[in-house]
Amino acid sequence: MQKFEYASPTTKEQAVALLGASWGEAEVLAGGTDLLSLMKDHIVTPKRVVNIKSIKELDVIRTPRNGSATIGALVTIEELIEALGRGFPAVTQAVNGVASPQIRNMGTVGGDLLQRPRCWYYRAGFGLFAKSENGEPLVPNGDNRYHAILGNEGEAKFVNPSSLAPALIALNAKIKVFGPSGEREVAADKFFVAPKSDSDREYDLRPNEILTWITIPPTLGVRSATYEVRQREALDWPLAAASVALTIDAGKKVKAARIAMGHVAPTPWLAAEAAEYLTGKKIDEDVAAEAGRIAVAQAKPLGRNAYKVQLARVAVKRAILQAAA
Repeated sequence: MQKFEYASPTTKEQAVALLGASWGEAEVLAGGTDLLSLMKDHIVTPKRVVNIKSIKELDVIRTPRNGSATIGALVTIEELIEALGRGFPAVTQAVNGVASPQIRNMGTVGGDLLQRPRCWYYRAGFGLFAKSENGEPLVPNGDNRYHAILGNEGEAKFVNPSSLAPALIALNAKIKVFGPSGEREVAADKFFVAPKSDSDREYDLRPNEILTWITIPPTLGVRSATYEVRQREALDWPLAAASVALTIDAGKKVKAARIAMGHVAPTPWLAAEAAEYLTGKKIDEDVAAEAGRIAVAQAKPLGRNAYKVQLARVAVKRAILQAAA
């Protein structure tokens, strides 16, 4: 690990003043479960590490009785599960999949949303777009078993690794960030972006900004669920996941729906056409199955990951049935 400066601010204003104008100058440390491994492998080599764990105002969860929630970026995964309980099933089901007690007690909500891709080419030092020394892309003809099946037309072939992101997008959450110009708010489904260059990040965050809050609007009357398909139950990332939020009227028909898929694209994938199909229908096995088919209709699997199309389809179907029940 290369030498670096270490700072531990106690306010968000101090934190952003310590960050650089370009990515790579400084890195934010919260739980550290991702950053430290990246630094040990020399994937990131910051000149300064800014520990934000002492900013106590960001280690808070507020859950008013209207069914909304405001979650500080420094809340740990374990604290999130304990605080939200059964009131936000899509969220708690998503983070319950984090099987390691160590990560649940150290990893933060903000860290989950901002973790870097788990693509093994990226983690081996070949960059976000996984290219060889002569500029040849490695993923299309390489080991792409766990890569994207949607949104992979560009150079980015990795999948977004966040457990929380699909659930937050399904629940129409907002993400707040703070920088030198103050606070700004971004819709969760707009926060994640496919990078255009190897030096970009995978989210709408500037180098001198920090993620501060996640806000979930009132969920009273909303039925939600997350369903993940995993290769193993031990510590691992899902092969495909789906989060669903449904509003159902007195006649048991869907008034509104949102469906977000995870681990299938460089960003969490909002399945708008599948959600539109559900509107006005009563949920049963056939309707849920058709929504799953629509959700993956535009999939373009690579050489070794066509199996993920079926897994994503089933994840959407089962998340719908689980939410409706």
